[in-house]
Amino acid sequence: MNAADHLGAYAEGWTKGDADTILGAVTEDYRFDDPNAGVISRDELSRYLSELKETVRSLRGGQLSDPFMELSEVVTQEAEDGLTAWCWWAVPGTDIQGGGLIKVGPGGVRSEVITYYTKLPA
Repeated sequence: MNAADHLGAYAEGWTKGDADTILGAVTEDYRFDDPNAGVISRDELSRYLSELKETVRSLRGGQLSDPFMELSEVVTQEAEDGLTAWCWWAVPGTDIQGGGLIKVGPGGVRSEVITYYTKLPA
């Protein structure tokens, strides 16, 4: 697989809410940086996704959506060491949404940093 293939599999995993698909597309030293949860390692990702699903269920009356997450406005830039991708993500039926910055190498997704789109406290 090349970097674009890894990015596609990674995106598919998030849209389906499938930790195994996500983990199949990431490197051993993968890091996911969520400002609410902190830096999540590859080994902690399944737990993180389970907790995120519980949050979504609580907001949606016990239900998850299909797709679990929608990705849009994906922009990629190629470099010698792989790809950098930016995207907008949203969880349907909730106000949870934001941006993501993803770094992908030939061995898989190395990292993602997300942001949340929200109003600042008054």
